[in-house]
Amino acid sequence: MNFKEMLLQAKTGREQAVMALLEMYKPLLVKYAIINSRFDEDLYQELCIILLKCIAQFRM
Repeated sequence: MNFKEMLLQAKTGREQAVMALLEMYKPLLVKYAIINSRFDEDLYQELCIILLKCIAQFRM
């Protein structure tokens, strides 16, 4: 499945596509959840929520 198909499926709420996108962006989310050389779990969760909101709002 290509990225466009995955994004369309995630927008419709298909759990497998949503999880695939979260896994795809996990390294970036982890990178930005590290503050002062420490991983912030709460920040990571907030970043995941923001990503999910962006997926839902993305226009194609």
